[in-house]
Amino acid sequence: MFVKDQTRFAGPVVLCLMAGALPQTASATEGYFALGYGPAQRGVGGAGVAYSQDAMSGAINPASVATVGREMSLGLQAFSPSRGFTGDSTGFVPSGTIDSGKSFFPVPNAAYNLPLSNGAVVNFAAYGNGGMNTSYDAVPNANCGGGTGVFCGGESGVDLTQLFVSVTYAQKLGRLSYGIAPTLAVQAFEAKGLAAFSGISVDPTALTDNGYDYSTGLGLRVGLQYELSDQLTLGLSAQTKFNMSEFDKYAGLFEGGGDFDIPPSVTIGLAYQPTSDLALLLDYQKIFYSDAPAVANPMSSGALGADGGAGFGWEDVEVIRLGAEWKASPDMTWRVGYAHAANPVGADDVTFGILAPGVVEDHFTVGGSRQINARDRIDFSLSYVPENTVSGPEMTPLGPTGGTVDLNMSQISASIGWTRTF
Repeated sequence: MFVKDQTRFAGPVVLCLMAGALPQTASATEGYFALGYGPAQRGVGGAGVAYSQDAMSGAINPASVATVGREMSLGLQAFSPSRGFTGDSTGFVPSGTIDSGKSFFPVPNAAYNLPLSNGAVVNFAAYGNGGMNTSYDAVPNANCGGGTGVFCGGESGVDLTQLFVSVTYAQKLGRLSYGIAPTLAVQAFEAKGLAAFSGISVDPTALTDNGYDYSTGLGLRVGLQYELSDQLTLGLSAQTKFNMSEFDKYAGLFEGGGDFDIPPSVTIGLAYQPTSDLALLLDYQKIFYSDAPAVANPMSSGALGADGGAGFGWEDVEVIRLGAEWKASPDMTWRVGYAHAANPVGADDVTFGILAPGVVEDHFTVGGSRQINARDRIDFSLSYVPENTVSGPEMTPLGPTGGTVDLNMSQISASIGWTRTF
């Protein structure tokens, strides 16, 4: 299992440098999980659990990199969400339409694939797994008695980002490829302007306006790919729950005294290659937000910060992804994709959902790759997520007001990347 030359470890150094920038990123697509983790994967709508594209493929299925040679991939996504809400006859949040600011986020990714002398590979990867962000100005609020802000606390919103750093061991044995990826997760979080919820918090001093806090945890990602025939491959990937350390500065906001665990997920799919130039992809994924009480518990569950207490009320999300990749020439590859994700936010939790309106459902993507020379190629993708709206009754810490709240979100993004083979 010794590598063929020690210079091959130059790639992980690049990953360490890239990882330093990731905690400033945020994204939200399937709930708050990312649609894909590199330009090639985003180009096919995040599909590919049964397909290998590049060194970043291991972020979808650790087994995918078993057939990738020595390669390094670097990428950057420009992610632009539009989100906000409309209040109608509200008695707590402002009436009218309020949009969140901060509509641009850079999301880098990096991966390095290293073949071993026994035929296996080790893969190093760093990428943003997801996040959520809202940033509301201190807008006038007639329900605050002269105060300002969505929740009467001036500027308000939340900022959650997640960084995954994984080391994958993968190998192909006959028709079967497998991969296992111990993964470190790092989260950063900040909340502002939530003082109006102090009366239902077990610790109002650890509820809001405490700056950024950080948590860490370990999880495991595993995957298989099996070639059912020369043209059809089955893929399966699963991620365990990440038991994260507590956000101590926000022990009065998140259930269990600051717990904000990363939920498990499972993905299964097929890749069909009718010709050597064409691949058709189908994936099904389920994200078990119900295993993360801070996200899943409804607002009616009890006090903020308490064991079993209130959360965002998110339900599990099921995602269907379709993708196609066509190699038009030796130098040019084109991609197209579509993904449909269930909306996790229920009508009864739209008021607290103002902080995290991850309600989008449909994702349309296009992309491609241009081979520059024998070693280098440029990958790119564009995605468009049309606006989706969820409506429900306005709920305050004291109960319903008779008003309604409509959450809305749409997204656009563009990605570019560079891949070098060695």
